[in-house]
Amino acid sequence: MKAKYWGYNYYFKRPAGTSRGVMTHKPCYFIEVTCDGVTGRGECGILPGLSIDNLFEYENKLKELCSDLSKMDSNKWKFWVENNGPDDSWCSEFQLWPSIILAIELALMQWKSITKTNLPWNLFDTAFTRKELGIPINGLLWMGDKCYLNDQIEARLLDGYHCIKMKIGALDFKKEIMILKTLRREQPNIEIRVDANGAYSSETALMKMDLLKDIGIHSMEQPCQPKDIKSLKLVSSKGEVSTALDESLIGVTDEYDRDYILDEIKPDYIVLKPSLLGGFKSCKDWIHRAEIRGIGWWITSALEGNEGLAGIAQWASSLEGLKGFQGFGTGALYRNNTTPLTEVRKGEIWML
Repeated sequence: MKAKYWGYNYYFKRPAGTSRGVMTHKPCYFIEVTCDGVTGRGECGILPGLSIDNLFEYENKLKELCSDLSKMDSNKWKFWVENNGPDDSWCSEFQLWPSIILAIELALMQWKSITKTNLPWNLFDTAFTRKELGIPINGLLWMGDKCYLNDQIEARLLDGYHCIKMKIGALDFKKEIMILKTLRREQPNIEIRVDANGAYSSETALMKMDLLKDIGIHSMEQPCQPKDIKSLKLVSSKGEVSTALDESLIGVTDEYDRDYILDEIKPDYIVLKPSLLGGFKSCKDWIHRAEIRGIGWWITSALEGNEGLAGIAQWASSLEGLKGFQGFGTGALYRNNTTPLTEVRKGEIWML
């Protein structure tokens, strides 16, 4: 057994605007584990300002992890492989390092793929991984001025997207609603989602939802601050637009707390980001809890590079309840991304 890690910085082609600020670059790490001469690699998709991982101690944690993995009995690694992930006790130790859990899950799956098929990206046997089907995704509109948003809309429609997600909060709301009304008028059958990233009070969110209702908005992601359960509950119950929880799920690892959030707020949807929620097993737990309550869900990447994106998309393709539009990136944001593994065709992500 041998394990190592290294850091990498992705640089945006154009500064990316969100309600949390403007990003020009994004850090990540890769973990590589070799067992019996076969190497599996996983991407740690950290997102400063949103990940709960302690970024100041991140490298120390990776050093400790790689040292432990290098000393691990190979039979334990293979046991993890056959069980599609580390054991519960290990995951509990790393619950405050969700991006590392996902990276290890991906490394295990890639090791298994190479061992069984001699190919690194056959993580699951699905129509998507066999390159027979694509997965419908939303076309994301980044925050910016009116001209920039209109340019993005035109580009997304030309690319064949049937679902557009617009981040709101950067412009005067009257300008944002004009853009959305124009989009709806020109594209009456397209699905439109908006993402507030927790920008509003309950009163403001309800007011904006009332103005948006006639446009036919599918949902508003995270209308209020993640921990403001009272406001989110009110908006979810009274709002004219469906509520989707996103950031509210981050850092919630206790079973009781997960049930409490879903039962108290009663959202219409939850948005699952494996890098931020502790990997695939953790996301499947959220899915189970949502489905027994009749809550919808979709999977979203979190600005991972091409390897992390491909791994998350392949996992998503294996989920029985996957439907609608997913929130996967396109791999086109960075000027120094790793080798492309996917591409977008007519609003769907496909394996290359």
